[in-house]
Amino acid sequence: MHLRNTRFGYGLVAIVFHWTMALLIIGLFLFGKYMTGLDPLAPDTFALYQLHKSLGFLVLVLVVARLAWRLANPSPALPKTMPRIERLAAHLGHAGLYALMLAIPLSGWLMVSASPWGIPTVVFDVLPVPHLPVPAALGTKAEAENALKEVHELLANGLLLLVLLHVAAALKHHFLNRDDVLRRMIRTVPARRID
Repeated sequence: MHLRNTRFGYGLVAIVFHWTMALLIIGLFLFGKYMTGLDPLAPDTFALYQLHKSLGFLVLVLVVARLAWRLANPSPALPKTMPRIERLAAHLGHAGLYALMLAIPLSGWLMVSASPWGIPTVVFDVLPVPHLPVPAALGTKAEAENALKEVHELLANGLLLLVLLHVAAALKHHFLNRDDVLRRMIRTVPARRID
């Protein structure tokens, strides 16, 4: 069992990061859609929003840790037979995924910070998180909160689109190209040479 990546496959740490974050992000997306349909003043709704915020902060911490791991432990090479445009799309897609995984929790944090209700965030009822300063250019607290809510939702929808494209590309590699690009994100055994 390999912990670190090789030139031809992912290690256990990268695989665990990938699938843990995939489950968290899909869960948070569905959870967020569900929450927005609830009565915001209902007692149970408050606990759900606090859980959503806690999981969002967990994603933020994990994406920073994942980026650090990726910088110290580069990803395996793409197949040499991959056309240049697909290589570019893969790199841009991954950059977009990382950017959105950072931007979504940060926009949520700003949104909560702008709320006129001033409700504190306590991650998993243990760790208090301070509010961020909200730019005055966003208007009143209520206006800023509404604007940031739209940004948060727009970014989440953008991430969903990129995730669907990411999955489609992985399935294309597996079923059409018949290479190891998908398999190497499922197992720690280094993938066979894919050039």
